[in-house]
Amino acid sequence: MNFFSHYDYWVMLFLAMSGLFIVIARGNLIKKLVGLAILQTSVYLLYLTPGKIVGATAPIVDASFTVYSNPLPQVLILTAIVVGVATLALGLALVVRIREEYDSIEEDEILRLDLDPADDKREAKP
Repeated sequence: MNFFSHYDYWVMLFLAMSGLFIVIARGNLIKKLVGLAILQTSVYLLYLTPGKIVGATAPIVDASFTVYSNPLPQVLILTAIVVGVATLALGLALVVRIREEYDSIEEDEILRLDLDPADDKREAKP
């Protein structure tokens, strides 16, 4: 067994570590959402990789087929993609609202504005 026999797991591991690093290390909220999307993609690969059997066919009962692929991972990933897109859309909507309120999407600046109201650049609302 060599390094390239399971390259898909290595790709999944690289994407997971990259996405996690981006979420933890970056202060920009948009970059954090991109990192979260990359991390979600690695989870999709984690579920889809073992779900495919080489030489197998779709689970259609026929006498000429003996090996079938399980469709459950594909169905679960389809659901996960929909949930991931909804999560990303909600995150982007929150970033837009935060940008309107704080005039920034940098986490450090937002926390500073929250902790020190004297340096608040926000306008007072009537």
